[in-house]
Amino acid sequence: MGSATRESLAAAEAALSAAPTVTIQTGEQLLSAGRIIDGSAQLRSVLSDPDSANKGQLVRTIFRSLDETASSLLVGMADSRWSSTDQFLDAVEEIGIRAIARASGDDGTIESELFSFAKAVESDAELELALGSKLGDPERRVALVDALLTGRASEATIVLLRYVVQNQRGRRIGELISRVADIVAHDADAIVVTLTAATAPTTEQLDRLRTALTARYGRTPRFDVTVDPELVGGLRVQVGDEVIDGSIANRLADLRLRLAG
Repeated sequence: MGSATRESLAAAEAALSAAPTVTIQTGEQLLSAGRIIDGSAQLRSVLSDPDSANKGQLVRTIFRSLDETASSLLVGMADSRWSSTDQFLDAVEEIGIRAIARASGDDGTIESELFSFAKAVESDAELELALGSKLGDPERRVALVDALLTGRASEATIVLLRYVVQNQRGRRIGELISRVADIVAHDADAIVVTLTAATAPTTEQLDRLRTALTARYGRTPRFDVTVDPELVGGLRVQVGDEVIDGSIANRLADLRLRLAG
């Protein structure tokens, strides 16, 4: 991420925090606007050009149906400098996701529902193809999300997953769901921790791990737990790119390497 993008994203986050009214629809409108911009080569070119004048007014004209908060946030981002078009679009996406999380008063429910949905998709090749294929009709993918989740997940989660299946921008569906979960957690001053264990961890184990990880990272963990009997025992913990592998399978592999050496 370039310095221009870091400064502009920080300004957008501050503007979101200062907004008097933020609703789930505010975030949904931002995500929709980002999708429209991404689909228009002309808009992408104009809005990413640092020397282009009146970008804010152009945004107000094109996206006049946005609520006042969404419009103000999008105008502010359009008038800011970005290191690339993709980073501008990433920022619109991130602020839209944060707005939805903030409006819902997320307590970890969104992340938990996203993790569950991602596992369901990963375990069903037909479902993954139906939701992730670039050749399919986006509206059919949205209808499938609605059919699967209406009455079973929160409004915020459904809105976010509708966005995911419509606007993957070359990303795999699992990768994008992980990004959304990370942003939602970060907005609540939390971190996503991917936890793999041979058997389901106990409440006591999770509490001890939560305390240790909070002390290490300064943020409250929100666990994405996967049970994998092949680990034999112990835990594998992943936070971002950092992996702490305390599984028995890993220890046995290390022992075999030492014996072979």
